Amino acid sequence: MNIRKTTLFPALCLTAALAMPALAADGKDLYTANCMKCHGANGEGKPSLAKMLKVEMRPLTSKEVKALSDADMAKVITAGKGKMKAVAAVSAAQAADVVVYVRTLKP
Repeated sequence: MNIRKTTLFPALCLTAALAMPALAADGKDLYTANCMKCHGANGEGKPSLAKMLKVEMRPLTSKEVKALSDADMAKVITAGKGKMKAVAAVSAAQAADVVVYVRTLKP
């Protein structure tokens, strides 16, 4: 086995693990400012808004949403999907931070 592969992968994993809390904190701030008004504080969604828009708003902690890849979830934020419009105030890099935060939400 190549020594570079055996040391590089664990180092990358450790680096990513150490960066997650900071990304999640940035993502939480962005979520609070741009997403919470429709998706709720804990990603539960707002039934009254869903009824008004005539859509099913799945909780962000649902199996369907959690099954999305990070890239797909970020694309929903930056490009919109269905009746959800793109969040213009959030860049692609910031959308990645929001995704990290959303992944920390518990049902």
